[in-house]
Amino acid sequence: MGLKPYLPPERLEEIVGQIALEMASTLKGANPVLVGVLKGSFVFLADLSRKLGIDHEIDFIQTACYGMRDIPANEVLILRDITAELKGRDVVIVEDIIDRGHTARVLLEHFRTRGAKSIRLCTLLKRKDGAPGLHVDFVGEEIGEGFVIGYGMDYKEQYRNLPGLYLLEDG
Repeated sequence: MGLKPYLPPERLEEIVGQIALEMASTLKGANPVLVGVLKGSFVFLADLSRKLGIDHEIDFIQTACYGMRDIPANEVLILRDITAELKGRDVVIVEDIIDRGHTARVLLEHFRTRGAKSIRLCTLLKRKDGAPGLHVDFVGEEIGEGFVIGYGMDYKEQYRNLPGLYLLEDG
């Protein structure tokens, strides 16, 4: 397996800053709950939180749909739920990457049943032509094919610590 550089840390910092500005403008005065989808979003969410510039809470939800395989599964399981009260609150689901949108759709419905005032979707990366019909409020970068690792994203629980994003290559 080889690693091909995709987005360096400096570019990620710019992307996160742009998302933070847009989100702060949209949610000013709302004190939203940012819900990071574990494990992949934890680095992105930490950087986003520091740059956001508005009051907010953070919580985490852990889902499983990749496991130890290379391709997405169709079923999404919630392994660890949030503890925050959502009734009447503005919620932002923070994802690392949206491929086909299965996890995002499940979480949107999951939080709707909790009485959230509004639910927005934020992702660092979104596949071009991925997740048709799914509205994503804050998108960092649209990407093509390839398995992305680093900046919190993994391959078989490895590479999360890399400061930039890389494409995993065979060979």
